[in-house]
Amino acid sequence: MVDGNMDLLTFVLSTAALLATPGPTNTLLATAGASRGARASAHLLLAELAGYLLAILLLRVVLGPVLATAPLVGHALRVVVVLYLLHLATSLWRHGGAGHSDAAAVTLRRVFITTLFNPKAIIFAFTLLPAPGAGIELLPFAVALGCSTIMIGGGWLVLGATLRRGLGQVMPATLGYRCSAAALALLACVILAPALAVP
Repeated sequence: MVDGNMDLLTFVLSTAALLATPGPTNTLLATAGASRGARASAHLLLAELAGYLLAILLLRVVLGPVLATAPLVGHALRVVVVLYLLHLATSLWRHGGAGHSDAAAVTLRRVFITTLFNPKAIIFAFTLLPAPGAGIELLPFAVALGCSTIMIGGGWLVLGATLRRGLGQVMPATLGYRCSAAALALLACVILAPALAVP
């Protein structure tokens, strides 16, 4: 858990840096922004926020004690995350290959589930947020996390829309799905690599 002396500003900066890094949720948001535009995709931010909050709650209340006593559960969770990312990558790749130019592959449900399995939630739950017993002291951190999630997620939507406008004449929309699929597959390999490392 985070040090009790960590101030809110340090938490916000750390959270912003983590949320801004490329990942499965951000990849989907950028893809939606590029396909439908930032404004039309803004509702996806609610799915992202709900996914992170539920993931953090489950990790801290349910899985935290289990992971402490049964490390194999952690390995199993890693495999589940990798399998889901590969499934998502395959879906996006096929969507691009079918020649669709809309964001039908990026839905509220898909963003929610992807965020629920996002490895960043583990860092929020066990590293950045105060200890579970912090009580009311946890509230400003939770609010800051929520605001940062919406703002930075919105930034990824705008980034996708901006890139699409700038490259729309030279890059077909389907290529965006293929690039997103490749990025998710690469991320899955990165997550799985430590488990396959030879001691």
